[in-house]
Amino acid sequence: RIILCAKAENFINSHNSKSAVRGLQTTPDIAQPLRYKGGKAMKLSLENCIELVTGKGTWHTRNCGGKVPSIHLSDGPHGLRKQAEGVLQNNKSEVSTCFPTAAAAACSWDPRITASIGEAIGKEAFNAQVSVLLGPGINIKRSPLCGRNFEYFSEDPYLAGQLGSSYVQSLQGTGVAACLKHFAANSQETHRQTADSRIDPRALREIYLSAFETVIE
Repeated sequence: RIILCAKAENFINSHNSKSAVRGLQTTPDIAQPLRYKGGKAMKLSLENCIELVTGKGTWHTRNCGGKVPSIHLSDGPHGLRKQAEGVLQNNKSEVSTCFPTAAAAACSWDPRITASIGEAIGKEAFNAQVSVLLGPGINIKRSPLCGRNFEYFSEDPYLAGQLGSSYVQSLQGTGVAACLKHFAANSQETHRQTADSRIDPRALREIYLSAFETVIE
């Protein structure tokens, strides 16, 4: 997935027109092999790779002309929030179990607690035909004004990493993939998509990115 994203990014950076993407022709040197269904080898063009990282609608991925399945992603991380396409209000979702927030679960200091939550949510997601759960939230809490603090485990990168790891391992053990969130160094909710977090490299590595590294590894 990282390789596909990198190739797509390089392509977009070198082309300043959407028409260039639409008119892209598949050539052997840019086609990417993909294993799908019973080990059958398939090829994805560069255009297909770009489609995989753009999405279809709000909650689904593209199927690249039938080469790969379109999968459903759904919000978490304190309970499944599955919504149909076109529904814009957060409270209009299918009924599911509401679990303690990450902030509350982290007060236990017990990875077994977060593991049980991840497993339970994973089973609900699997039964609802959701392939990817958007969670858990392991961003570091650095300001009490951040509106997403309840979704994050801790201001301590070690604790956040340990609790996040147990959650993800149990969740993915049910056959549902986890998507860590939100972006690192997201310390405020207001203007969160445009805010500029300026952090020196050592603090970024040792504090803000540490939990992400722990969970991924």
